[in-house]
Amino acid sequence: MNRPWLSQYPAGVAHDVDPDTYPSLSALLEESFRKNAREPVSVCMDCWMSYGELDRHSAALGAWLQARGLEPGARVAVMLPNVPQFLVAMAAILRAGYTVVNVNPLYTERELEHQLRDSGADAIIVLENFVATLSEVIDHTALRHVVVASMGDLLGFWYGRWISFAVRHLAKMVPSYRLPYRGPLGDRTIVDFRTALTEGDRLSLKPGQAVGSSIAFLQYTGGTTGLSKGAVLTHRNVIAAILQAEAWFSPALAKLGDMRKTNSIAALPLYHIFALTLGLLTIRWGAHMTLVPNPRDLDRFVDTLKARPFHLLPGVNTLFNALLQHPRFRQVDFSSLVLSQAGGMAASEGTAKQWLAVTGCAMVEGWGMSETCAIGTNNPVTAREFSGTIGVPLPGIDVAIKDEDGRSLPLGESGEICIKGPNVMQGYYLQPEETARAFTADGYMRTGDIGIMDGNGFTRIVDRKKDMILVSGFNVFPTELENVVSLCPGVLECAAVGIPDERQGEAVKLFVVRNDPTLREEDVSRFCHDNLTGYKRPKYIEFRDELPKTNVGKILRRALRPATTQ
Repeated sequence: MNRPWLSQYPAGVAHDVDPDTYPSLSALLEESFRKNAREPVSVCMDCWMSYGELDRHSAALGAWLQARGLEPGARVAVMLPNVPQFLVAMAAILRAGYTVVNVNPLYTERELEHQLRDSGADAIIVLENFVATLSEVIDHTALRHVVVASMGDLLGFWYGRWISFAVRHLAKMVPSYRLPYRGPLGDRTIVDFRTALTEGDRLSLKPGQAVGSSIAFLQYTGGTTGLSKGAVLTHRNVIAAILQAEAWFSPALAKLGDMRKTNSIAALPLYHIFALTLGLLTIRWGAHMTLVPNPRDLDRFVDTLKARPFHLLPGVNTLFNALLQHPRFRQVDFSSLVLSQAGGMAASEGTAKQWLAVTGCAMVEGWGMSETCAIGTNNPVTAREFSGTIGVPLPGIDVAIKDEDGRSLPLGESGEICIKGPNVMQGYYLQPEETARAFTADGYMRTGDIGIMDGNGFTRIVDRKKDMILVSGFNVFPTELENVVSLCPGVLECAAVGIPDERQGEAVKLFVVRNDPTLREEDVSRFCHDNLTGYKRPKYIEFRDELPKTNVGKILRRALRPATTQ
Protein backbone atom coordinates (compact mmCIF):
# COMPACT_ATOMS: atom_id res chain seq x y z
CA MET A 1 0.00 0.00 0.00
CA ASN A 2 0.99 3.63 -0.40
CA ARG A 3 2.59 4.97 2.80
CA PRO A 4 2.85 8.75 2.38
CA TRP A 5 3.83 9.16 6.04
CA LEU A 6 7.26 7.59 5.55
CA SER A 7 8.48 10.79 3.90
CA GLN A 8 7.67 12.65 7.11
CA TYR A 9 9.93 10.51 9.30
CA PRO A 10 12.79 12.43 10.92
CA ALA A 11 16.27 11.48 9.71
CA GLY A 12 17.55 8.27 11.22
CA VAL A 13 14.15 6.85 12.23
CA ALA A 14 13.76 3.29 10.90
CA HIS A 15 10.69 2.45 8.84
CA ASP A 16 10.18 -0.86 10.63
CA VAL A 17 11.09 -2.77 13.80
CA ASP A 18 11.76 -6.42 14.53
CA PRO A 19 9.31 -7.67 17.19
CA ASP A 20 11.30 -10.90 17.37
CA THR A 21 14.36 -9.08 18.75
CA TYR A 22 13.57 -10.82 22.05
CA PRO A 23 11.87 -14.22 22.41
CA SER A 24 9.81 -12.80 25.29
CA LEU A 25 9.56 -9.85 27.66
CA SER A 26 11.32 -12.00 30.25
CA ALA A 27 14.39 -12.01 28.02
CA LEU A 28 14.23 -8.21 27.68
CA LEU A 29 13.98 -7.79 31.46
CA GLU A 30 16.79 -10.19 32.24
CA GLU A 31 19.10 -8.61 29.67
CA SER A 32 18.58 -5.22 31.30
CA PHE A 33 19.03 -6.63 34.82
CA ARG A 34 22.30 -8.22 33.76
CA LYS A 35 23.68 -5.11 32.04
CA ASN A 36 22.51 -2.53 34.55
CA ALA A 37 22.65 -4.22 37.94
CA ARG A 38 24.32 -1.24 39.63
CA GLU A 39 22.19 1.42 37.93
CA PRO A 40 19.02 2.86 39.47
CA VAL A 41 15.69 1.74 37.99
CA SER A 42 13.39 3.91 40.10
CA VAL A 43 13.20 6.62 42.71
CA CYS A 44 10.10 7.07 44.84
CA MET A 45 9.85 9.54 47.73
CA ASP A 46 13.64 9.96 47.42
CA CYS A 47 14.20 6.20 47.93
CA TRP A 48 16.11 4.47 45.15
CA MET A 49 15.86 0.92 43.81
CA SER A 50 18.58 -0.53 41.57
CA TYR A 51 18.21 -2.97 38.71
CA GLY A 52 20.01 -5.52 40.85
CA GLU A 53 17.41 -5.12 43.59
CA LEU A 54 14.56 -5.34 41.07
CA ASP A 55 16.17 -8.52 39.75
CA ARG A 56 16.40 -10.10 43.21
CA HIS A 57 12.97 -9.01 44.44
CA SER A 58 11.16 -10.06 41.27
CA ALA A 59 12.95 -13.42 41.21
CA ALA A 60 11.88 -14.00 44.81
CA LEU A 61 8.27 -13.02 44.23
CA GLY A 62 8.15 -15.02 40.99
CA ALA A 63 9.51 -18.09 42.79
CA TRP A 64 6.94 -17.60 45.55
CA LEU A 65 4.14 -17.53 42.98
CA GLN A 66 5.49 -20.64 41.27
CA ALA A 67 5.58 -22.43 44.63
CA ARG A 68 1.83 -21.87 44.90
CA GLY A 69 1.40 -24.26 41.99
CA LEU A 70 0.00 -21.79 39.44
CA GLU A 71 -0.22 -23.20 35.93
CA PRO A 72 1.85 -21.61 33.12
CA GLY A 73 -0.01 -18.59 31.77
CA ALA A 74 -2.06 -18.17 34.96
CA ARG A 75 -3.51 -14.70 35.41
CA VAL A 76 -2.15 -12.64 38.31
CA ALA A 77 -3.83 -9.32 39.07
CA VAL A 78 -1.83 -6.25 40.12
CA MET A 79 -3.75 -3.57 42.03
CA LEU A 80 -1.03 -1.07 42.89
CA PRO A 81 -0.31 2.64 42.36
CA ASN A 82 3.05 3.97 41.16
CA VAL A 83 5.27 2.50 43.87
CA PRO A 84 8.35 0.24 43.49
CA GLN A 85 6.21 -2.82 44.30
CA PHE A 86 4.48 -2.39 40.93
CA LEU A 87 7.74 -2.89 39.02
CA VAL A 88 8.62 -5.90 41.19
CA ALA A 89 5.19 -7.49 40.74
CA MET A 90 5.09 -6.95 36.97
CA ALA A 91 8.59 -8.35 36.46
CA ALA A 92 7.91 -11.29 38.78
CA ILE A 93 4.75 -12.32 36.96
CA LEU A 94 6.33 -12.08 33.50
CA ARG A 95 9.54 -13.89 34.53
CA ALA A 96 7.57 -16.70 36.18
CA GLY A 97 5.62 -17.30 32.95
CA TYR A 98 2.29 -15.83 34.03
CA THR A 99 -0.04 -13.12 32.68
CA VAL A 100 -0.34 -9.65 34.24
CA VAL A 101 -3.88 -8.38 34.78
CA ASN A 102 -3.61 -4.66 35.51
CA VAL A 103 -6.32 -3.38 37.86
CA ASN A 104 -7.21 0.23 38.60
CA PRO A 105 -6.77 0.57 42.40
CA LEU A 106 -9.72 2.97 42.54
CA TYR A 107 -12.23 0.49 41.16
CA THR A 108 -15.50 0.08 42.98
CA GLU A 109 -16.61 -3.36 44.17
CA ARG A 110 -18.73 -3.89 41.06
CA GLU A 111 -15.93 -2.99 38.66
CA LEU A 112 -13.32 -5.03 40.52
CA GLU A 113 -15.50 -8.12 40.72
CA HIS A 114 -16.19 -8.05 36.98
CA GLN A 115 -12.52 -7.80 36.03
CA LEU A 116 -11.39 -10.52 38.43
CA ARG A 117 -14.17 -12.87 37.36
CA ASP A 118 -13.71 -12.18 33.66
CA SER A 119 -9.93 -12.71 33.76
CA GLY A 120 -10.16 -15.75 36.02
CA ALA A 121 -7.26 -14.39 38.06
CA ASP A 122 -5.75 -16.96 40.46
CA ALA A 123 -3.76 -14.45 42.51
CA ILE A 124 -3.62 -10.75 43.25
CA ILE A 125 -0.96 -8.36 44.55
CA VAL A 126 -2.79 -5.43 46.15
CA LEU A 127 -1.93 -2.38 48.25
CA GLU A 128 -3.49 -2.58 51.71
CA ASN A 129 -5.31 0.72 51.08
CA PHE A 130 -7.60 -1.11 48.65
CA VAL A 131 -8.04 -4.48 50.34
CA ALA A 132 -11.37 -3.43 51.88
CA THR A 133 -12.86 -3.27 48.38
CA LEU A 134 -11.35 -6.65 47.52
CA SER A 135 -12.70 -8.22 50.71
CA GLU A 136 -16.27 -7.46 49.65
CA VAL A 137 -16.02 -9.37 46.35
CA ILE A 138 -13.29 -11.98 46.85
CA ASP A 139 -15.74 -14.84 47.48
CA HIS A 140 -17.26 -14.19 44.04
CA THR A 141 -13.90 -14.68 42.30
CA ALA A 142 -11.42 -17.50 41.64
CA LEU A 143 -8.69 -15.87 43.73
CA ARG A 144 -6.70 -18.37 45.78
CA HIS A 145 -3.64 -16.28 46.67
CA VAL A 146 -3.48 -12.71 47.98
CA VAL A 147 -0.29 -10.71 48.55
CA VAL A 148 -0.94 -7.53 50.54
CA ALA A 149 1.59 -4.73 50.07
CA SER A 150 2.10 -1.66 52.28
CA MET A 151 3.13 1.74 50.96
CA GLY A 152 6.55 1.67 52.62
CA ASP A 153 7.56 -1.94 51.82
CA LEU A 154 10.44 -0.96 49.52
CA LEU A 155 11.25 2.49 50.88
CA GLY A 156 13.96 1.45 53.32
CA PHE A 157 13.71 -0.14 56.75
CA TRP A 158 13.12 2.90 58.95
CA TYR A 159 11.62 5.34 56.43
CA GLY A 160 9.43 2.62 54.95
CA ARG A 161 8.03 1.71 58.37
CA TRP A 162 7.33 5.35 59.08
CA ILE A 163 5.50 5.81 55.74
CA SER A 164 3.36 2.71 56.31
CA PHE A 165 2.55 3.87 59.86
CA ALA A 166 1.63 7.35 58.65
CA VAL A 167 -0.59 6.01 55.87
CA ARG A 168 -2.40 3.65 58.26
CA HIS A 169 -2.71 5.64 61.46
CA LEU A 170 -2.17 9.33 60.71
CA ALA A 171 -3.74 9.72 57.27
CA LYS A 172 -6.13 6.81 58.01
CA MET A 173 -5.99 5.70 54.36
CA VAL A 174 -6.33 1.97 55.10
CA PRO A 175 -9.97 1.05 55.82
CA SER A 176 -10.51 -1.95 58.07
CA TYR A 177 -11.06 -5.23 56.28
CA ARG A 178 -11.30 -8.97 56.79
CA LEU A 179 -10.06 -11.36 54.13
CA PRO A 180 -11.48 -14.87 54.59
CA TYR A 181 -8.86 -17.63 54.52
CA ARG A 182 -11.49 -20.06 53.28
CA GLY A 183 -13.17 -19.51 49.92
CA PRO A 184 -15.50 -21.34 47.53
CA LEU A 185 -12.49 -23.05 45.89
CA GLY A 186 -10.78 -24.03 49.15
CA ASP A 187 -8.19 -22.48 51.45
CA ARG A 188 -6.54 -19.21 50.43
CA THR A 189 -2.98 -18.08 50.89
CA ILE A 190 -2.90 -14.55 52.33
CA VAL A 191 0.52 -13.02 53.04
CA ASP A 192 2.09 -9.60 53.21
CA PHE A 193 4.46 -8.50 50.45
CA ARG A 194 7.63 -8.63 52.56
CA THR A 195 6.83 -12.17 53.74
CA ALA A 196 6.37 -13.32 50.14
CA LEU A 197 9.79 -11.88 49.27
CA THR A 198 11.44 -13.50 52.29
CA GLU A 199 9.93 -16.90 51.55
CA GLY A 200 10.73 -16.55 47.84
CA ASP A 201 14.38 -15.72 48.60
CA ARG A 202 14.77 -19.31 49.84
CA LEU A 203 13.42 -20.66 46.54
CA SER A 204 14.71 -20.68 42.97
CA LEU A 205 12.85 -19.02 40.12
CA LYS A 206 12.28 -21.51 37.32
CA PRO A 207 12.54 -19.95 33.85
CA GLY A 208 9.05 -19.20 32.55
CA GLN A 209 7.88 -20.97 29.41
CA ALA A 210 6.47 -17.85 27.74
CA VAL A 211 7.21 -17.26 24.06
CA GLY A 212 6.34 -14.40 21.74
CA SER A 213 2.79 -15.60 21.21
CA SER A 214 2.10 -16.08 24.94
CA ILE A 215 -0.19 -13.59 26.67
CA ALA A 216 1.80 -11.02 28.63
CA PHE A 217 -0.98 -8.65 29.68
CA LEU A 218 -4.76 -8.63 29.85
CA GLN A 219 -5.34 -4.90 29.55
CA TYR A 220 -8.94 -4.08 30.31
CA THR A 221 -10.79 -1.47 28.30
CA GLY A 222 -14.41 -0.42 27.96
CA GLY A 223 -16.94 -2.41 25.96
CA THR A 224 -20.01 -1.56 23.91
CA THR A 225 -22.05 -3.77 26.26
CA GLY A 226 -21.05 -1.60 29.22
CA LEU A 227 -18.64 -4.21 30.63
CA SER A 228 -14.90 -3.91 30.24
CA LYS A 229 -13.07 -6.35 27.95
CA GLY A 230 -9.58 -7.75 28.30
CA ALA A 231 -7.36 -6.85 25.34
CA VAL A 232 -5.02 -9.80 24.77
CA LEU A 233 -1.49 -8.39 24.47
CA THR A 234 1.22 -10.94 23.74
CA HIS A 235 4.90 -10.68 24.58
CA ARG A 236 5.53 -10.01 20.87
CA ASN A 237 2.90 -7.23 20.80
CA VAL A 238 4.49 -5.41 23.73
CA ILE A 239 8.06 -5.87 22.49
CA ALA A 240 7.01 -4.37 19.15
CA ALA A 241 5.46 -1.36 20.92
CA ILE A 242 8.58 -0.80 23.02
CA LEU A 243 10.79 -0.83 19.93
CA GLN A 244 8.39 1.40 17.96
CA ALA A 245 8.41 4.00 20.73
CA GLU A 246 12.18 3.77 21.03
CA ALA A 247 12.68 4.32 17.30
CA TRP A 248 10.32 7.30 17.25
CA PHE A 249 11.78 9.00 20.32
CA SER A 250 15.39 8.54 19.23
CA PRO A 251 15.86 11.98 17.52
CA ALA A 252 14.85 13.80 20.73
CA LEU A 253 16.80 11.59 23.11
CA ALA A 254 19.96 11.16 21.01
CA LYS A 255 21.39 14.37 22.48
CA LEU A 256 21.48 12.72 25.92
CA GLY A 257 24.17 10.27 24.79
CA ASP A 258 24.11 7.52 27.41
CA MET A 259 20.44 6.50 27.64
CA ARG A 260 21.01 5.01 31.09
CA LYS A 261 21.17 8.56 32.45
CA THR A 262 17.61 9.31 31.31
CA ASN A 263 15.14 10.22 34.06
CA SER A 264 11.56 9.55 32.93
CA ILE A 265 8.71 10.95 35.04
CA ALA A 266 6.11 8.24 35.80
CA ALA A 267 3.16 10.31 36.97
CA LEU A 268 0.56 8.58 34.83
CA PRO A 269 -0.60 5.34 36.50
CA LEU A 270 1.52 2.36 35.49
CA TYR A 271 -1.61 0.19 35.23
CA HIS A 272 -2.59 2.43 32.26
CA ILE A 273 -1.19 1.16 28.96
CA PHE A 274 0.43 4.50 28.05
CA ALA A 275 2.63 4.61 31.16
CA LEU A 276 3.15 0.84 31.17
CA THR A 277 4.70 0.74 27.70
CA LEU A 278 6.95 3.72 28.41
CA GLY A 279 7.97 2.15 31.71
CA LEU A 280 9.10 -1.00 29.92
CA LEU A 281 10.97 1.15 27.40
CA THR A 282 12.78 2.82 30.31
CA ILE A 283 13.85 -0.60 31.57
CA ARG A 284 15.13 -1.58 28.10
CA TRP A 285 17.31 1.54 28.14
CA GLY A 286 18.62 0.79 31.61
CA ALA A 287 17.38 4.25 32.58
CA HIS A 288 15.37 5.17 35.64
CA MET A 289 11.89 6.48 36.30
CA THR A 290 10.69 8.85 38.99
CA LEU A 291 7.58 7.24 40.46
CA VAL A 292 4.82 9.66 41.44
CA PRO A 293 2.24 7.76 43.52
CA ASN A 294 -0.29 10.60 43.59
CA PRO A 295 0.04 13.21 40.81
CA ARG A 296 -3.11 14.93 42.09
CA ASP A 297 -0.99 16.19 44.99
CA LEU A 298 0.43 18.95 42.80
CA ASP A 299 2.49 20.55 45.57
CA ARG A 300 4.45 17.34 46.09
CA PHE A 301 4.55 16.63 42.35
CA VAL A 302 6.16 20.00 41.63
CA ASP A 303 8.63 19.41 44.46
CA THR A 304 9.51 16.08 42.84
CA LEU A 305 10.17 17.79 39.51
CA LYS A 306 12.41 20.33 41.26
CA ALA A 307 14.43 17.63 43.03
CA ARG A 308 16.62 16.56 40.10
CA PRO A 309 16.97 16.92 36.29
CA PHE A 310 14.39 15.05 34.22
CA HIS A 311 14.33 14.35 30.50
CA LEU A 312 11.07 12.63 29.49
CA LEU A 313 7.66 13.71 30.77
CA PRO A 314 4.68 11.73 29.43
CA GLY A 315 1.24 13.05 30.31
CA VAL A 316 -2.33 13.72 29.29
CA ASN A 317 -3.51 17.21 28.45
CA THR A 318 -5.16 17.63 31.85
CA LEU A 319 -1.90 16.84 33.65
CA PHE A 320 0.08 19.35 31.61
CA ASN A 321 -2.62 21.96 32.16
CA ALA A 322 -2.76 21.34 35.92
CA LEU A 323 1.01 21.77 36.21
CA LEU A 324 0.87 25.01 34.25
CA GLN A 325 -1.68 26.41 36.70
CA HIS A 326 0.48 25.63 39.73
CA PRO A 327 2.10 28.80 41.15
CA ARG A 328 5.52 27.18 41.66
CA PHE A 329 5.75 25.26 38.38
CA ARG A 330 7.70 28.03 36.68
CA GLN A 331 10.42 27.60 39.31
CA VAL A 332 11.26 24.14 37.92
CA ASP A 333 14.48 23.78 35.90
CA PHE A 334 13.43 22.58 32.43
CA SER A 335 16.88 22.71 30.84
CA SER A 336 17.16 18.90 30.71
CA LEU A 337 13.65 18.24 29.37
CA VAL A 338 13.86 16.98 25.78
CA LEU A 339 10.50 15.26 25.27
CA SER A 340 7.01 16.13 26.52
CA GLN A 341 4.85 13.32 25.17
CA ALA A 342 1.09 13.88 25.18
CA GLY A 343 -1.35 11.02 24.74
CA GLY A 344 -4.42 9.37 26.21
CA MET A 345 -6.71 12.21 25.14
CA ALA A 346 -6.74 15.08 22.69
CA ALA A 347 -4.18 17.78 23.37
CA SER A 348 -5.44 21.36 23.29
CA GLU A 349 -3.66 24.01 21.29
CA GLY A 350 -3.86 26.50 24.14
CA THR A 351 -2.19 24.13 26.59
CA ALA A 352 0.45 23.16 24.03
CA LYS A 353 1.37 26.79 23.32
CA GLN A 354 1.57 27.66 27.00
CA TRP A 355 3.64 24.54 27.73
CA LEU A 356 6.17 25.48 25.07
CA ALA A 357 6.35 29.06 26.34
CA VAL A 358 6.97 27.97 29.95
CA THR A 359 9.22 24.92 29.47
CA GLY A 360 10.85 25.56 26.10
CA CYS A 361 9.96 21.96 25.15
CA ALA A 362 7.19 21.31 22.62
CA MET A 363 4.28 19.11 23.70
CA VAL A 364 4.16 16.33 21.10
CA GLU A 365 0.80 14.64 20.61
CA GLY A 366 0.33 10.97 19.81
CA TRP A 367 -2.52 8.47 19.69
CA GLY A 368 -2.93 4.84 20.63
CA MET A 369 -5.24 2.46 22.47
CA SER A 370 -5.05 -0.30 25.05
CA GLU A 371 -5.60 -2.64 22.11
CA THR A 372 -2.42 -1.32 20.40
CA CYS A 373 -0.14 -1.21 23.47
CA ALA A 374 -0.65 2.59 23.45
CA ILE A 375 1.31 2.86 20.19
CA GLY A 376 -0.27 4.05 16.95
CA THR A 377 0.52 7.47 15.54
CA ASN A 378 2.66 10.36 16.76
CA ASN A 379 3.79 13.74 15.63
CA PRO A 380 7.54 13.96 14.95
CA VAL A 381 9.44 14.59 18.18
CA THR A 382 11.44 17.22 16.31
CA ALA A 383 8.28 19.34 15.84
CA ARG A 384 8.21 22.80 17.39
CA GLU A 385 4.60 23.70 16.65
CA PHE A 386 1.24 22.21 17.59
CA SER A 387 -0.20 20.46 14.54
CA GLY A 388 -3.75 19.70 15.66
CA THR A 389 -3.32 16.17 14.31
CA ILE A 390 -2.45 12.85 15.94
CA GLY A 391 0.58 12.56 13.69
CA VAL A 392 1.70 9.75 11.40
CA PRO A 393 1.89 5.96 11.88
CA LEU A 394 4.95 4.76 13.78
CA PRO A 395 7.48 2.26 12.34
CA GLY A 396 5.90 -1.01 11.23
CA ILE A 397 2.33 0.33 11.50
CA ASP A 398 -0.20 0.82 8.73
CA VAL A 399 -3.21 3.10 9.17
CA ALA A 400 -6.11 3.16 6.73
CA ILE A 401 -9.30 5.21 6.64
CA LYS A 402 -12.11 2.78 5.86
CA ASP A 403 -15.84 2.84 5.22
CA GLU A 404 -18.46 0.69 6.98
CA ASP A 405 -17.71 -2.23 4.65
CA GLY A 406 -13.99 -2.18 5.36
CA ARG A 407 -12.97 -0.58 2.05
CA SER A 408 -10.06 1.87 2.20
CA LEU A 409 -11.00 5.44 1.29
CA PRO A 410 -8.91 7.97 -0.64
CA LEU A 411 -6.76 10.50 1.19
CA GLY A 412 -8.80 13.47 2.35
CA GLU A 413 -12.03 11.53 2.91
CA SER A 414 -13.43 10.87 6.36
CA GLY A 415 -13.98 7.35 7.62
CA GLU A 416 -13.09 5.01 10.47
CA ILE A 417 -9.44 4.98 11.49
CA CYS A 418 -8.21 1.38 11.23
CA ILE A 419 -4.79 0.12 12.26
CA LYS A 420 -2.56 -2.87 11.54
CA GLY A 421 0.83 -3.71 13.02
CA PRO A 422 2.79 -6.10 15.26
CA ASN A 423 1.70 -4.10 18.33
CA VAL A 424 -2.03 -4.68 17.72
CA MET A 425 -3.79 -7.05 20.13
CA GLN A 426 -4.77 -10.60 19.27
CA GLY A 427 -8.37 -9.97 20.30
CA TYR A 428 -10.56 -9.71 23.38
CA TYR A 429 -10.15 -12.35 26.06
CA LEU A 430 -12.74 -15.12 25.67
CA GLN A 431 -14.92 -12.90 23.47
CA PRO A 432 -14.77 -14.25 19.90
CA GLU A 433 -17.76 -12.23 18.70
CA GLU A 434 -16.33 -8.94 19.98
CA THR A 435 -12.98 -9.87 18.43
CA ALA A 436 -14.56 -10.63 15.05
CA ARG A 437 -16.34 -7.26 15.09
CA ALA A 438 -13.11 -5.49 15.92
CA PHE A 439 -11.24 -6.51 12.76
CA THR A 440 -11.79 -6.00 9.05
CA ALA A 441 -11.47 -8.81 6.52
CA ASP A 442 -7.96 -7.64 5.59
CA GLY A 443 -6.73 -7.66 9.20
CA TYR A 444 -7.08 -4.04 10.28
CA MET A 445 -8.45 -3.27 13.74
CA ARG A 446 -11.38 -0.88 13.83
CA THR A 447 -10.76 1.90 16.34
CA GLY A 448 -14.18 3.53 16.45
CA ASP A 449 -12.63 6.94 15.74
CA ILE A 450 -13.54 8.85 12.59
CA GLY A 451 -10.65 10.65 10.95
CA ILE A 452 -9.16 12.14 7.82
CA MET A 453 -5.63 11.45 6.55
CA ASP A 454 -3.95 14.14 4.48
CA GLY A 455 -1.50 13.72 1.63
CA ASN A 456 1.48 13.59 3.99
CA GLY A 457 0.02 10.82 6.13
CA PHE A 458 -1.04 13.00 9.08
CA THR A 459 -4.40 12.02 10.54
CA ARG A 460 -6.92 14.28 12.22
CA ILE A 461 -9.69 12.85 14.39
CA VAL A 462 -12.98 14.53 13.51
CA ASP A 463 -15.59 12.47 15.33
CA ARG A 464 -16.30 9.30 17.24
CA LYS A 465 -18.14 6.35 15.88
CA LYS A 466 -18.87 5.20 19.38
CA ASP A 467 -20.40 7.21 22.20
CA MET A 468 -17.29 6.87 24.35
CA ILE A 469 -16.50 9.81 26.62
CA LEU A 470 -12.81 10.58 27.21
CA VAL A 471 -12.19 11.98 30.70
CA SER A 472 -8.53 12.85 31.40
CA GLY A 473 -7.38 10.05 29.11
CA PHE A 474 -9.71 7.41 30.58
CA ASN A 475 -12.56 5.82 28.64
CA VAL A 476 -16.07 6.26 30.03
CA PHE A 477 -18.75 4.27 28.26
CA PRO A 478 -22.26 5.71 28.64
CA THR A 479 -23.97 2.32 28.63
CA GLU A 480 -22.04 1.19 31.71
CA LEU A 481 -22.74 4.40 33.57
CA GLU A 482 -26.43 4.34 32.61
CA ASN A 483 -26.76 0.72 33.69
CA VAL A 484 -25.43 1.64 37.13
CA VAL A 485 -27.51 4.80 37.55
CA SER A 486 -30.65 2.96 36.48
CA LEU A 487 -30.37 1.01 39.76
CA CYS A 488 -30.57 4.20 41.83
CA PRO A 489 -33.91 4.38 43.67
CA GLY A 490 -36.10 7.05 42.11
CA VAL A 491 -34.52 6.96 38.63
CA LEU A 492 -36.87 6.08 35.78
CA GLU A 493 -34.40 6.43 32.93
CA CYS A 494 -31.17 8.23 32.21
CA ALA A 495 -28.61 9.07 29.56
CA ALA A 496 -24.95 10.10 29.77
CA VAL A 497 -23.02 12.23 27.29
CA GLY A 498 -19.66 13.93 27.14
CA ILE A 499 -19.41 17.71 27.08
CA PRO A 500 -16.29 19.84 26.54
CA ASP A 501 -14.30 20.56 29.70
CA GLU A 502 -11.19 22.73 29.90
CA ARG A 503 -9.55 20.64 32.60
CA GLN A 504 -10.52 17.08 31.66
CA GLY A 505 -10.99 17.29 27.90
CA GLU A 506 -14.51 16.02 28.41
CA ALA A 507 -16.78 15.76 31.43
CA VAL A 508 -19.70 13.43 32.00
CA LYS A 509 -23.16 15.00 32.00
CA LEU A 510 -26.03 12.83 33.18
CA PHE A 511 -29.66 13.42 32.25
CA VAL A 512 -32.21 11.82 34.58
CA VAL A 513 -35.96 11.27 34.41
CA ARG A 514 -37.38 10.70 37.90
CA ASN A 515 -40.18 8.43 39.01
CA ASP A 516 -39.84 9.80 42.54
CA PRO A 517 -40.31 13.58 42.69
CA THR A 518 -38.31 13.76 45.95
CA LEU A 519 -35.12 12.47 44.26
CA ARG A 520 -32.42 15.13 44.49
CA GLU A 521 -29.18 15.73 42.63
CA GLU A 522 -27.29 14.91 45.84
CA ASP A 523 -28.95 11.48 45.97
CA VAL A 524 -27.87 10.59 42.44
CA SER A 525 -24.38 11.98 43.04
CA ARG A 526 -23.99 9.92 46.22
CA PHE A 527 -25.13 6.75 44.42
CA CYS A 528 -22.58 7.36 41.65
CA HIS A 529 -19.86 7.96 44.23
CA ASP A 530 -20.58 4.58 45.83
CA ASN A 531 -20.71 2.62 42.57
CA LEU A 532 -18.39 4.26 40.07
CA THR A 533 -14.68 5.07 39.90
CA GLY A 534 -13.98 8.80 40.22
CA TYR A 535 -13.40 9.59 36.54
CA LYS A 536 -16.69 7.87 35.59
CA ARG A 537 -18.83 9.94 37.93
CA PRO A 538 -20.95 12.67 36.31
CA LYS A 539 -19.76 16.21 36.82
CA TYR A 540 -23.17 17.57 35.90
CA ILE A 541 -26.63 16.13 36.60
CA GLU A 542 -29.76 17.52 34.97
CA PHE A 543 -33.32 16.38 35.60
CA ARG A 544 -35.75 16.28 32.68
CA ASP A 545 -39.37 15.31 32.22
CA GLU A 546 -38.45 13.08 29.25
CA LEU A 547 -35.49 12.14 27.06
CA PRO A 548 -35.37 12.43 23.25
CA LYS A 549 -35.92 9.08 21.54
CA THR A 550 -36.19 7.45 18.13
CA ASN A 551 -39.51 6.12 16.92
CA VAL A 552 -38.59 2.71 18.31
CA GLY A 553 -37.80 4.12 21.74
CA LYS A 554 -33.98 4.31 21.63
CA ILE A 555 -32.61 7.30 23.54
CA LEU A 556 -30.92 9.81 21.24
CA ARG A 557 -27.75 10.79 23.04
CA ARG A 558 -26.67 13.02 20.20
CA ALA A 559 -29.71 15.24 20.80
CA LEU A 560 -28.50 15.79 24.37
CA ARG A 561 -24.99 16.90 23.47
CA PRO A 562 -24.11 20.58 23.05
CA ALA A 563 -24.18 21.62 19.41
CA THR A 564 -20.41 22.18 19.44
CA THR A 565 -19.73 18.50 20.17
CA GLN A 566 -22.07 16.96 17.59
